[in-house]
Amino acid sequence: MREIFAGMPWWIKWVAVPVIALVVFGGLIASVVGFVIGLLFKLLVFVALVGGLIYVVRKFMSSSSSRSDW
Repeated sequence: MREIFAGMPWWIKWVAVPVIALVVFGGLIASVVGFVIGLLFKLLVFVALVGGLIYVVRKFMSSSSSRSDW
């Protein structure tokens, strides 16, 4: 493989081959990136909801315990 690219101009190695790879595998790359971004977004929503739930429960527990002290 190295011998094949040795006689080629630089723009074949650094421009044409990556462009062809993006055209061939572009859909696969886009779907993988979309899946990862979707997974990170769902993880962020999950963390926010769990954090909000913990905040509400702690707020409710602290307000109910202060009322019982009276």
